[in-house]
Amino acid sequence: MSSNRALGEAYLEDAEYSLEECKRALERGYYHRAVRRAQECVELCLKAILRLFGVEYPRSHDVSSSLLRIRNRLPEWFKRELDFIVEVSTSLALQRAPSFYGDEYRRIPARRLFKKEDAERALSMATRVLELARKLYDEWMEH
Repeated sequence: MSSNRALGEAYLEDAEYSLEECKRALERGYYHRAVRRAQECVELCLKAILRLFGVEYPRSHDVSSSLLRIRNRLPEWFKRELDFIVEVSTSLALQRAPSFYGDEYRRIPARRLFKKEDAERALSMATRVLELARKLYDEWMEH
């Protein structure tokens, strides 16, 4: 197995674990942590896909622009999901720091910034992105 494939698989496994942590945080009422773990899941999914295609990406938490650059190499079914994937990656990346540190300027802890609905939405979106990434990875491995 190529190093890119091995890294891609490792990233997806870590994404699955992050999603499990997201669910646990939601169940325990740590909504800010659920959002953070959902963001990590999505980030790892996108980086797994990019690794699978041998694409170097910027060292940032939202690499959706790199995914858009390889649009023509992606299967049609996956291309139809790109707008959703980019929106999820971008919106969760914007919530990454506040979900961890809170609003330091206004001195509001992260726990007070996020509600149950925020965590549920983040979990739902991350679950869908992980499903799509896993499907793409599994198809790629069959070829």
